[in-house]
Amino acid sequence: MADALGIGIIGCGTISRTYLELAPRFSGLDIRACADLNRKAAEERASEFGLRAETVHDLLLADDIELIVNLTVPDAHYMVSHEILAHGKHVYSEKPLALSLREGQALSDYAKKKKKLVGCAPDTFLGGAHQTARQVVDDGLIGDILGGTCHVMSHGMEAWHPNPDFFYKPGGGPILDLGPYYIACLLNLIGPVKRVTAMTSTPFRSRTIGHGSRKGERIDVETPTTIHAILEFQNGATVTLTASWDVWAHGHAPMELYGTKGSMFVPDPNFFGGEVRLADRAGAIRTLNGADHPFSAANIEDNGVQRANYRAAGLADMAQSVLSGGGFRCSLDRALHAVDVMVSILKSGETGSFVDIEHPTTRPEALGAAEAALLLR
Repeated sequence: MADALGIGIIGCGTISRTYLELAPRFSGLDIRACADLNRKAAEERASEFGLRAETVHDLLLADDIELIVNLTVPDAHYMVSHEILAHGKHVYSEKPLALSLREGQALSDYAKKKKKLVGCAPDTFLGGAHQTARQVVDDGLIGDILGGTCHVMSHGMEAWHPNPDFFYKPGGGPILDLGPYYIACLLNLIGPVKRVTAMTSTPFRSRTIGHGSRKGERIDVETPTTIHAILEFQNGATVTLTASWDVWAHGHAPMELYGTKGSMFVPDPNFFGGEVRLADRAGAIRTLNGADHPFSAANIEDNGVQRANYRAAGLADMAQSVLSGGGFRCSLDRALHAVDVMVSILKSGETGSFVDIEHPTTRPEALGAAEAALLLR
């Protein structure tokens, strides 16, 4: 049996560099080729990382490629993933898996027909911070989780992204772009969602690009950019989730969970590291840094800040499943549950009604320090 999968990448934009820089840290991954509709982008990435530059068609047909990472724009995720499956290869997609429950279910059905696996980001919940938080919950240190709050708010992507158009089209917006990180983290800590309700709005009908060759150009906003949602979980907990690109500044913590024995303050689910803080019934706070977990160690510099970044951990976990059997944590079913939650939040915002979550799933297995170490080279 091979000890690594032959992997290709479709989509050579900004996020592809992150995968290509970090994948060599993990076992089971041998990235061999990349492709993009923009041939120049593929050639630049290939030259930078010592890969073959292929056309999308040739990459889909390549005999030495067993799994393809889909890093295209969100509204192409379903179509590209379907094509990868059609050519007999496994798929690992960037989030979201698809833009509707119907598309996601069709992809699931087709993957079963083709007897291939589909995985999907985000994998940040596998980080040392969030696995430390998972240990807190599993050990009962804050008791049964009753509720919580999540806040992910800024003033949008146009200030730094040179082509932010797709963020503001249907299928974009903060809930579909950033929601997957929070929902994956909550699924890891609490379990599946039962139903949701929400209010949504679009205060700014246009945005001005502030960076790159299109600086000063105005783009239309065609999707809600402020979402106030309440998620009811299968275990009875209720969590408020606010996602907005209409906020200049705020003082909210990214995530707080409230239990029968105390509270837990969880760092930003968009990242792998950070401090987990616990408050007991008396209000005394102690900090856990998860230093014994290998995915807590700072390994990159981000604008002068040392961070832990282990993107591709989910891909490596999936690769082990392909090579050796067994389940993996960033599974299609969990990604499809997240899609159901997100589109149901948007539907509730349109209708003003509670929306039941249709697609069932299970809480992922914890990724302890020893298991995480096995994923690294």
